[in-house]
Amino acid sequence: MAVAPELWGGIECTVNRVGDRFGDQVVLSGHQDRVGDLALLAGLGIRALRYPLLWERISPRRGAEPDWRWSDRRLAELRALGVRPIAGLVHHGSGPAHTNLLDDGFAAGLARHAGAVARRYPWIEEWTPINEPLTTARFTALYGHWYPHRRDERSFWSALLNQVDAVRGAMRAIRRVVPGARLVQTDDLGHTFSTAPLAGQAAFDNMRRWAGWDLLFGRVTPADPLFAVLARHGLGDRVRAIADDPCPPDIVGVNHYLTSDRFLDHRVDRYPSSLHGGNGRVAYADTEAARVLDPPAGGIGAAIRAAWARYGTPVAITEVHNGSTRDEQLRWAAGAWDAAVAARGDGVDVRAVTAWSLLGSHGWDTLLTGGGHYEPGVFDVGTGTPRPTALARLWRGLPRGEDRHPVAIEDGWWRRPDRLLYPPHPSGEAASPRLPRPSRPLLILGAGGMLGAAFVRACRARGIAHVAATRRELDVTSADLPALIAAIAPWGVVNAAAHTAIDAAEENEDACRHVNAGGAVALARACAGRGIPSLNFSSELVFAGDLDRALVESDAARPLGAHGRIKSEMERGCHGVPGALVVRTAALYAPEADRGFAAAVVAALAAGRPVRTTGDHVVTPTFVPALVDRALDLLIDGAEGIWHVCDGEPVTRAGFARRLAQACGHDAERIVAVPAHELGWRAPRPANGALASEKLALPGSLDEGLERFARARLSPLR
Repeated sequence: MAVAPELWGGIECTVNRVGDRFGDQVVLSGHQDRVGDLALLAGLGIRALRYPLLWERISPRRGAEPDWRWSDRRLAELRALGVRPIAGLVHHGSGPAHTNLLDDGFAAGLARHAGAVARRYPWIEEWTPINEPLTTARFTALYGHWYPHRRDERSFWSALLNQVDAVRGAMRAIRRVVPGARLVQTDDLGHTFSTAPLAGQAAFDNMRRWAGWDLLFGRVTPADPLFAVLARHGLGDRVRAIADDPCPPDIVGVNHYLTSDRFLDHRVDRYPSSLHGGNGRVAYADTEAARVLDPPAGGIGAAIRAAWARYGTPVAITEVHNGSTRDEQLRWAAGAWDAAVAARGDGVDVRAVTAWSLLGSHGWDTLLTGGGHYEPGVFDVGTGTPRPTALARLWRGLPRGEDRHPVAIEDGWWRRPDRLLYPPHPSGEAASPRLPRPSRPLLILGAGGMLGAAFVRACRARGIAHVAATRRELDVTSADLPALIAAIAPWGVVNAAAHTAIDAAEENEDACRHVNAGGAVALARACAGRGIPSLNFSSELVFAGDLDRALVESDAARPLGAHGRIKSEMERGCHGVPGALVVRTAALYAPEADRGFAAAVVAALAAGRPVRTTGDHVVTPTFVPALVDRALDLLIDGAEGIWHVCDGEPVTRAGFARRLAQACGHDAERIVAVPAHELGWRAPRPANGALASEKLALPGSLDEGLERFARARLSPLR
């Protein structure tokens, strides 16, 4: 048992239905058309891959011949790569359009599909006919998020029983072809905590969380409390039939997320209305347990131990993913691995840990109900080409015990004191010791400016150890800089120290060059000499702006003025320097800034004054907190070279000012668009300075940035 668990992987492959609209994560991620992804995934060292052979993808039409072309090619590739597939047949879906989870024919239909898949691929030994049946029943038939959009308890239990019957039928059909086929049955597993008046509701939730597995194990008999719940809905005979012919999982697949552990509180006035709910008898707030319990609950380690204690059957962690900043993703993944290793050391038969969402996921922030954002995973496919993130190196190294990135060994937000958003409630658990802070911080130069201060705030919010230095405390042009870097021994350096006055650079180009080019390049080289990644910033001013489209990283730099020439020199000086990252951005605005274009616009409008700005120069305004988060992620990933990061929407400066006015509740009619030559600029600017990226999905929309800006500016805490 001392041997480390296997490393498994999985791609987010949900096909879910909302109304008459199907969403397919395999299509959204681009994996549909990239067989080469499989070699990248195998390169992580995974032994098995949870992989979709989904009913609605292979046989979408009743009576039609199955289409095996896509799966044939990919399964052949997996065999050649030596990676075992764990075949998934329904993943948060309702099956093809002609059926659904409440259809009496659903179970028989899936069994027919399972038999066909087994006959086509008789060498596959591990199967997950239905992913997370309990969770899917909740989302489809209790909460109404997904098709068939029911919201009643009988529909919920019927949907769950239909899926349990479908798993039983599918495994019978598979085992007729593959007698030794193993069932890897997954579901989300969390624990519900509560205040004393809600102990009964919490007890019910904690019974219900096991329902899918309990049914498959044949545990729900008339002697079990859950039987009475189901019998009240007229489902007793079906439950007896399942108990008489169970289908025990060979591996209990535990999926656990930061939202899995819940806390119910009858004191609803302590929580925002969005968290208010109830059971028809008592009103209560329902929130993540991590936001209330102190000390925090046991999390994923407690979940796998509880599953082992209940069933005595081998356990695997079948999904490990955290849609968050890169540092928090790393901490969550490392914590799951450590929990599995610790449990194995205590005798728990943990077979594997699964790096989930290898290609990221789309729309889970809206529970796949429409819209939503892309969340990178182990690979970022936001631009259509997989790019390994820092998670790839972490997962490759975990089974071998390799060193982790310094940010990965710090506490995640779910363990830090600032996780508590509401009055704390005792968890009844012993406080775990805090992890030691890493010896290597992030060094932030220019911490006194708008950008540097934003990095300091981001590091505090993200729990990243850092050393912040103003330009006076640590000058980027100092000859002593290499020695100071050696003394601090950071894992990375952010250079936010720069001359930003564009017009002043025309009159004092040498002074600007000394800092923005000479100092920045010297810093990048000094860092490279010690194997430390560095981050410098450039801007749209390196371009002439005479193209009729947004500019990308591979476009040639042709600056018009001194500031742009100097930034271009910095870019050339950093080119090829190991670990040197240069982020080009534009038109920065931050709610905390008292200077700059946005601050001036808001101040003038608040005073009732008009604002004159150019209507013939296009930029891509960039919300500084979003820029900083994405730049930090790139730095942690070890990205090198030039990357564009902005909000991604081209707009004139006058257009930006109008949108800013509307967001902040001011009169947009006071924005007066004038030609640039009337503004008295000494330095030429590109007429079209709009940026786009061919390397990175840009972090957010202009409207999102303006909404966050306005909310922060209007906050009474500011």
